[in-house]
Amino acid sequence: MPAPLSAPPATEPSVTEGTTEPPTAAPTTTAPTAATPRPHPLHALRAAVFAIGALLLLVGVGVLLDQPLLIPPLAASAALVHGAPGLPISQPRNLIGGQLLSAVIGFATRAVTGSTAWGAAIAAGLALGAMMLTHLSHSPAAATAVIVVLQAPHPLPFLPLLALATGLLVVIGLLPGRIGGHPVRYPLSW
Repeated sequence: MPAPLSAPPATEPSVTEGTTEPPTAAPTTTAPTAATPRPHPLHALRAAVFAIGALLLLVGVGVLLDQPLLIPPLAASAALVHGAPGLPISQPRNLIGGQLLSAVIGFATRAVTGSTAWGAAIAAGLALGAMMLTHLSHSPAAATAVIVVLQAPHPLPFLPLLALATGLLVVIGLLPGRIGGHPVRYPLSW
C-alpha cells in the first residue's frame, strides 16, 4: 500500500528557543497504483453475459406487459450489479430504493417546474442529495429523475414498473454467485 502523502517540506528553518534547526525532508512516497487489477477475461465475460441476460429479461417482460421496462438508467444499474457487485451502490437496498426515490423526486420536480431541461437538472441534483441523506446512493438513479421530468410518464404505471424492473435486476444479480462461480457474493447486504 502506498504511503500517505504528507505536507510539503519546510522551506525555511524552524526556530525553537533561539536555536535554528535545519528543515526536515518530506518522506518519500510512491506513485499510486491502479485501484483494482484488470479482471480475468472469464470474469468479464461472465459479468457481460449475466448483464445481457438481465436486460433481455427486462425487454421480454416489457413486451409481455406491453410496457417498456428497459430504460437507460437500468442498464447502468445492471452494469453495477454484475460488474461491481461488492460496491455499496450495487446492493439491493440502494438499487431499488435509489431508483424509486429518484423517480418520486422527478415527479415532484416536474409538478413544480414542468417538463423542462432546467427541471431535469434540478431533479437530478435533488435526487443525488436525497439518496445521500437516506443512505440509498445509486448513481444511475439520478438519470431516472431526469427521464421522469423530460419524458413525463404517468406515475401509476411508471413506479410499479420501475419497482418490478429493479426487483428483477436484483433477482438476476443473485445468480452469478450461485451458479456462475462469481468470487463476490451478491448481495453483500440487503
